[in-house]
Amino acid sequence: MSPGEKLDPLPDTFILQPPVFHPVIPYVTTIFGGLRAGKMVMLQGAVPLNAHRFQVDFQCGCSLHPRPDIAIHFNPRFHTTKPHVICNSLYRGRWQVEARWPHVALQRGASFLILFLFGNEEMKVSVNGQHFLHYRYRLPLSRVDTLGIFGDISVTAVGFLNINPFVEGGSEYPVGHEVPCFHALPQGLWPGQVIIVRGLVLSEPKDFMLSLRDKAAHVPVTLRASFADRTLAWVSRWGRKKLILAPFLFYPQRFFEVLLLCQEGGLKLALNGQGVGATSLGQQVLEQLRELRISGTVQLYCVHY
Repeated sequence: MSPGEKLDPLPDTFILQPPVFHPVIPYVTTIFGGLRAGKMVMLQGAVPLNAHRFQVDFQCGCSLHPRPDIAIHFNPRFHTTKPHVICNSLYRGRWQVEARWPHVALQRGASFLILFLFGNEEMKVSVNGQHFLHYRYRLPLSRVDTLGIFGDISVTAVGFLNINPFVEGGSEYPVGHEVPCFHALPQGLWPGQVIIVRGLVLSEPKDFMLSLRDKAAHVPVTLRASFADRTLAWVSRWGRKKLILAPFLFYPQRFFEVLLLCQEGGLKLALNGQGVGATSLGQQVLEQLRELRISGTVQLYCVHY
């Protein structure tokens, strides 16, 4: 992509709300498009050693006066004789009957990865890959448009996911999958198809590579991120490298999303919701692709295609 070239906007349905890194607590932000069944919010951080309590609120608005309704109030408490978690809803200024879990699944001084998965009738929560609780909605999920984080918590990253990576009917939460990994593309690629890869960069990363292999085991194109010199590049079948002139959006111990949108004549690339480049490939080449390969110093949470 030349410096003056402008990309066509990606379809709204493919754009992930950019993740938030190291927000200052208390933190309140809009949830783009609101919440609906199948969305997920990922919260990565740590509990301070002297923590008393913190809360994550999924709110119906962000006003201060009057106070907005809170559809889901997730509130771990550490300072009581028996640490516990409270979930509740605030409606017209009044708290409803609270639901209580007698253990926390979080520890003072320890890091965590919390996933909030929103279904048709209830929210499920996992902590570090293990199911923790479920909370049935008392207010319509469609009213939620704001996320609030308050209290004694250190947040590294907040991720907003638009596609449910869980297997339909499954009960396990993804805690990260080792790479390299391989996924078959039995029908090749066609205009309008999208490949989405979401994951976490490890603490001492070296590189990240996403390759597409054809029937003859050739690799027409590879997307390569090099952490040593912080560059992004398309690598051709013959090893020729074309740098992508865009900000380097991969950071150690932070979430990322890679999106490849197939169109006639090539692929468009977006990182963390930002369109950053494109590469040319003939339609016949795209149709002959049969395998997606992902390698590098990352953990994967979702591969969708």
